[in-house]
Amino acid sequence: MERNLKNVLVISFGFLLLFTAYGGLQSLQSSLNSEDGLGVASLSVLYAALILSSMFLPPVLIKKLGCKWTIAISMCCYIAFSLGNFYASWYTLIPTSVILGLGGAPLWSAKCTYLTIAGTSYAEKAGKNAKDIINQYFGVFFLVFQSSGIWGNLISSLILSQSSNKVDISEEDLACCGAYNCLTDASNTTGSAKPSNSLIYTLLGVYTASGVLAVLLVIIFLDQIKSDQAETEKEKVEEPSFWSTFLATLRHLKDKRQCLLIPLTMYSGFEQGFLSGDYTKAYVTCALGIQYVGYVMICFAAVNSLCSLLFGKISQFTGRKFLFALATVMNTACIIALLLWKPHPKQLAVFFVFPALWGLSDAVWQTQTNGLYGILFEKHKEAAFSNYRLWESLGFVIAFGYSTKLQVYIKLYILLSVLVLSMVMYGAVEYLKAKGSPGAPISTKKEDGGPHTQETHM
Repeated sequence: MERNLKNVLVISFGFLLLFTAYGGLQSLQSSLNSEDGLGVASLSVLYAALILSSMFLPPVLIKKLGCKWTIAISMCCYIAFSLGNFYASWYTLIPTSVILGLGGAPLWSAKCTYLTIAGTSYAEKAGKNAKDIINQYFGVFFLVFQSSGIWGNLISSLILSQSSNKVDISEEDLACCGAYNCLTDASNTTGSAKPSNSLIYTLLGVYTASGVLAVLLVIIFLDQIKSDQAETEKEKVEEPSFWSTFLATLRHLKDKRQCLLIPLTMYSGFEQGFLSGDYTKAYVTCALGIQYVGYVMICFAAVNSLCSLLFGKISQFTGRKFLFALATVMNTACIIALLLWKPHPKQLAVFFVFPALWGLSDAVWQTQTNGLYGILFEKHKEAAFSNYRLWESLGFVIAFGYSTKLQVYIKLYILLSVLVLSMVMYGAVEYLKAKGSPGAPISTKKEDGGPHTQETHM
């Protein structure tokens, strides 16, 4: 157990170091690289590459390289993105975003595969239930990993708050902040002049070093999977080729319940994209300064983590319908309030209320939507969760793609419209489930009966 637990901790802290850097950078993209919408464009490209990556790269790399080296090499893709930010331009940031997107899916798949093999191996030796051990390992992983959102944003705020370029914001400048923001780069950096290059390079240096430490941790301390275990896992990963996965994903759309869940799944990408791409830029950076982005996103990450844990426990008592209704009310109230609110530095607490409520809602969207997929499509989990990854990623792509083309109030109306449509469609799914309608089942040669963990992080 000690050796297996050591490997679980190595992976957990490796991901913690890696996503401390990536999470902080993602939150800053719309503010740090606002010229011509470069930052949000890079995120849109990143998620588009992730869609392609998830279709064919994971089984190929795991088969050829093994889990350990797939994790290590995929982590290097994230470091490339940090390096691309040193001299951010369309010629550096877009290619490195593609690299990160391509490395994202193999990284998470290899991690899931490694933890599953380690748990199964220990369970066989100890004579315990494999699912119980695997769940324990994933529990340890997420306990460590979830805090990355806090540390990455804390680092950015602490470093950027050292800036001496702070300026007073005039009421005229503040009028350009919020839902009806002026569509110019200058209007979104009035809260403080752009931090000096030395501060930006210091921040990027810390993030890059964090990524490098993650890679070294995995290379030096993570054990390679034994050959007999690897061969057993290869049988699993060889089967789903690009075309079989792609066709299974499309075939699953014959199930009308899956089609009805598309708006809800895409909404998850829309709402996360709005918070990290638009709220941070048009409200926080514009009215307070870029140094506050990290603190605001810490609030979101902390509430999200706590509520994810809480809702996972209380859902068995309240049911998912109540939680979906709660998240809908919270998100709707936030959207309406953001349409009406004129952000002002004197209202500092309000800047943190929105991400806190957003984190509460997002915890419901993540935990309950994933759980709903697992319950509705128990016999076809692989195809179902491929659809989940596809439609959520497409939501991110669209949200970041139109980020620089539309004013914030239009994006809020779009968000509200998608939310309303999502809940109407979700209601139809619950109606079909209550009636006992099975949808349109698909036929596959092999059903996925093993443990499945859905990732919502990059």
